Amino acid sequence: MNRRKSREIAMQLLFEMSINKEDCSFIIQNFKENADIDLKDIDFQYIERVLNGVQVNGKEIDSTIEKYLVKWKIERLPKMNLAILRMATFEILFEADIPERVSVNEAIELAKAYGDDNAPSFINAVLNNLVKK
Repeated sequence: MNRRKSREIAMQLLFEMSINKEDCSFIIQNFKENADIDLKDIDFQYIERVLNGVQVNGKEIDSTIEKYLVKWKIERLPKMNLAILRMATFEILFEADIPERVSVNEAIELAKAYGDDNAPSFINAVLNNLVKK
């Protein structure tokens, strides 16, 4: 299983959930039916855990993120940054088997690939403050 690729897909699907306001099971099923990549290397258990976890614990995750935002409101964040922050925050709060540093580093890598120029440092700052809690 490719955890990095699975994490990237989870982030993309969280982004889609924030745009389309669809249930995570619909988003996952739609992805499986329409994906143009080889799905056998993807860890769908992980993806389902993340999407379900963010959907079920969304208020707690968002309020945790908000505590560490400086001069930002969560509703003003770019949706891609928010998807990355939600995934990493879910991992930090609810996935005991994933080291916090791994979650932070993977989030930064996703921000480099999908965010604007300021996204990696912004996400790094928010998540490092969260981890230090």
